[in-house]
Amino acid sequence: MVFEERQDGILLRVRLTPNSSSCNKGDVFGDADGREYLKISVVSVPEKGKANHELIKFLSKQLKEAKGCFEIISGETDRCKRILISGNPQELRQKLEKWLEK
Repeated sequence: MVFEERQDGILLRVRLTPNSSSCNKGDVFGDADGREYLKISVVSVPEKGKANHELIKFLSKQLKEAKGCFEIISGETDRCKRILISGNPQELRQKLEKWLEK
């Protein structure tokens, strides 16, 4: 599972690929510790937070949530990131599951 519910929202694990030809969602990536990450590609370069900004914009659009609801809580300069999506965990879970099925 690439996300987990918390009291204050959902914690989403993402493996970001910058400098891609298009912005899209990919498959699930498993690391050496067995954690799963959702692969997401963005067009922006990883300079001065541009790729992170595009990632938040992409997630916001796909999940139809305000950009202010998304916060990178770890992995700011790493490919593997943990993103907190603030809001009602049950509603966010439904949106995420529906989006991941596509």
